[in-house]
Amino acid sequence: MLTYPHIDPVAFHLGPLPVHWYGLMYLVGFFGAWGALSWRLRTSPRGFTSEQLSDLLFYSALGIIIGGRVGYMFFYAWPDLRANPLLLFQVWKGGMSFHGGLLGVIIALTWYAHKIGRSVVDLTDFVAPAVPIGLAAGRIGNFINGELWGRVTDAPWGIVFPNAGALPRHPSQLYEFLLEGVLLFIILWTFSSKERPRWAVSGLFLVGYGLFRFVIEFFREPDFQIGYLAFGWLTEGQLLSLPMMILGVLMMVKAYWSPRQCNNI
Repeated sequence: MLTYPHIDPVAFHLGPLPVHWYGLMYLVGFFGAWGALSWRLRTSPRGFTSEQLSDLLFYSALGIIIGGRVGYMFFYAWPDLRANPLLLFQVWKGGMSFHGGLLGVIIALTWYAHKIGRSVVDLTDFVAPAVPIGLAAGRIGNFINGELWGRVTDAPWGIVFPNAGALPRHPSQLYEFLLEGVLLFIILWTFSSKERPRWAVSGLFLVGYGLFRFVIEFFREPDFQIGYLAFGWLTEGQLLSLPMMILGVLMMVKAYWSPRQCNNI
């Protein structure tokens, strides 16, 4: 059994303003993705300019923040939102959803793709390999905050988290860091290093993330306000990941069974 190291969630202060590690992890993820995509843009022609890349990341960031907050309130706190709609804007109370952020990014990129006259799939195929960088950084932020801990375990690496009782729990944030972050990045980066048909990279991202998230949910404590949805094990995260995997498989089928059109992504 391990003891949580009690990391101060505030990294430092800028005068009276506290700067939280979680916010810094968002910056790490954003600039890490920017660096990775800039490198790909320099090493292989993708049909995007540096200015378009900056715009693309800006709109993606907006989609993540707005979609993540709206998605959390709709998926995980709907009764509270219905009782008090102003909770949607009280971001300081916490609450972000990856699945909501994903929908936000898709909406933002669809709008931007229309603006520059490109297919939205061209944009998602280009961006997808860098997304795990942000996911990895976010999960480290969750661990530092001592939130989204796992279920009780007798494994030797179980950790006693503050505000989670006296029993050791799976460090599910670190599991997500390794699977949704590191491993998914390696898979997508390697896969996208060669020419692939349109839809393939985006489809693999959806399948990979959905599968990893579905598995990790067996070790992660379900949200207390929701609990298990069915069968004594199905969680909200698993329910939201199922359509991701199905859509990803359909996109991979379309990519390889339809006339091959490579994006060089």
